[in-house]
Amino acid sequence: MKTYRIRKPNIVVIGGGTGLPVILNGLRNQGASITAIVTVADDGGSSGSLRKSVNISPPGDLRNVLVSLSEMPKLFEDLFQYRFNEDDEFLANHSLGNLIIAALSEMRGSTYEAIQILGQIMQVDGHVYPASEKSLTLHAEYADGSVVSGESKIAEKRQKIERVFVTNSCDNEKPKPSRKVIQAIKDADMIVLGPGSLFTSILPNLMIKEIGEAVVEADAEVVYICNIMTQKGETEHFTDANHVEVLNRHLGKKFIDTVLVNTEGVPEGYMDTEKYDEYLVQVTHDFKRLREEGCRVISANFLKLRKGGVFHDGEKVVEELFRIVLGPKY
Repeated sequence: MKTYRIRKPNIVVIGGGTGLPVILNGLRNQGASITAIVTVADDGGSSGSLRKSVNISPPGDLRNVLVSLSEMPKLFEDLFQYRFNEDDEFLANHSLGNLIIAALSEMRGSTYEAIQILGQIMQVDGHVYPASEKSLTLHAEYADGSVVSGESKIAEKRQKIERVFVTNSCDNEKPKPSRKVIQAIKDADMIVLGPGSLFTSILPNLMIKEIGEAVVEADAEVVYICNIMTQKGETEHFTDANHVEVLNRHLGKKFIDTVLVNTEGVPEGYMDTEKYDEYLVQVTHDFKRLREEGCRVISANFLKLRKGGVFHDGEKVVEELFRIVLGPKY
């Protein structure tokens, strides 16, 4: 049930992947004024196929965010999220929503415009902006000096990542933020990073120079929701402090104000390691180093177990976010 408030805090959420919609849905239900800034560097699966064949920004993360903030009837949401079977040849593994975004992007000549139109059609409660109006290519530089290009290829090397950076996929111009993104960051009461893959969902947005600078310079509280599990080829052997160190190093400043850390253990043998094969073990804690990074640490049970998977409990996370942004009386 949705909660209505006299004061609606302006909360900007930056990221991508499957974790973001869980938080956005919880924020919507609690009556926040929401802006979602979504990565456009995905090049795998249905999104990757469409960005190559139709020359659009990858639609998958944008689709999931639209649905998480939508007031549409459940049947319409299910239809938008429907994914065609693997044996459907041409349509195999494409979701209907991705195809609709591709069609509207081609009609309007802009994925940004397509998302704004769909936001109205889907009765989206909030604003959804692709981080850039052009699709981006994500690059990773490893400890040995080698560089791999393409979000879907980065984890395959399974070496320590020194840094990531983005370039425009279709031209040599420097990546620019979508219209209204910087103003949304400036107007925010709170900026939330994650949950999501550190190197491939969160940092691609911040590596757009103007977005990274706006977040660092913002008056808003910057909150990082630390991942519960380490990820193969990205954050293997990482502590929670390692996640924050990477973010601060990429932005050149200790800009994270608060970190939300899950302290509840995942039951042994619970994870479906075939279905969720990219996740390895739980992120370990290093509260001393977190404090050295200059951030406040809020540790609690944010764990939700569902169908062999490990997720953040959206309601518990959002309750903590509101306590931060509205004060202890919330």
